[in-house]
Amino acid sequence: MCHVIVTCRSMLWTLLSIVVAFAELIAFMSADWLIGKAKPSSSEDVDNRTGGAQEPYHPTLGIYGRCTRISHMQLSRRDTLCGPYAENFSEIASGFWQATAIFLAVGIMILCAVAFVSVFTMCVQSIMKKSIFNVCGLLQGIAGLFLILGLILYPAGWGCQKAVSYCGHYASAYKLGDCSLGWAFYTAIGGTILTFICAVFSAQAEIATSSDKVQEEIEEGKNLICLL
Repeated sequence: MCHVIVTCRSMLWTLLSIVVAFAELIAFMSADWLIGKAKPSSSEDVDNRTGGAQEPYHPTLGIYGRCTRISHMQLSRRDTLCGPYAENFSEIASGFWQATAIFLAVGIMILCAVAFVSVFTMCVQSIMKKSIFNVCGLLQGIAGLFLILGLILYPAGWGCQKAVSYCGHYASAYKLGDCSLGWAFYTAIGGTILTFICAVFSAQAEIATSSDKVQEEIEEGKNLICLL
């Protein structure tokens, strides 16, 4: 018989698992990993709202995408174009970034799978006599290791030609040059930290759903069990 067990700790773990998966996915897809040096606007670039010259802009560069300004675009107030600069995997600017993409993609796939499974932990708490929380926690720990490897390798690619064109000639491996780190990089780091927190917290979710109070309510014949 299926028992729906909802506890404060198990729900918190489920929500964190979903948030972490989405945060890492959004960061991976974003082009805001590196913020390039300011590009001065030409005298012909006029702000339609103020009538004056537009302020210098900062192009951004991601693992496989970029955002840059398109000159003389009159159809819309938005004058930046974002999209992938690499049409296929081999065109990613650096071998280190290719490795980063692989490690991050594997980690994110694991996190997304855990986030999907976590929704069903209210009804299913074990698989083949093994706690689903412990299995998911182990998978989150493995995903965190993949994410760490990807984030460590990413700065090694700052010396590639693509990064140098955005960050200046002083850019090299682990040296930003004229660039600065964008929100996507910090989001990926924060998501990695939360991944390990989720892995540890999965043990608390297991304890909460197998506590004596839960067993007592199961013995009383209740199918829906909610505990704070």
